[in-house]
Amino acid sequence: MDTQIYKITWQNIEIEIRYKPRDMGSIIAHLEIETINPPRAQLPMTETGYRSYFHAIGTIEAYGGDVVQYVTDWLNEEAKSKKWLKYIDSMRQGVLF
Repeated sequence: MDTQIYKITWQNIEIEIRYKPRDMGSIIAHLEIETINPPRAQLPMTETGYRSYFHAIGTIEAYGGDVVQYVTDWLNEEAKSKKWLKYIDSMRQGVLF
């Protein structure tokens, strides 16, 4: 099955989502999330701006099949973490040391 490609903007970060519902000989699904602008900007689930996520076939489909909503909900949930909130706070204030 071909890779599905989506582009979203989340908190002023442009993100490309690539989803392959069946990968590696159709035994697993693969989701890739990469920040495009700014390039490799940190996200709540990755400090490098890139996340590769292999999962059971049907995981996103069981969620309703909406890849963009799945990733957006994942971002929003992870954005509640203390680590992400601390990162956002440091970006607002600037880091002196």
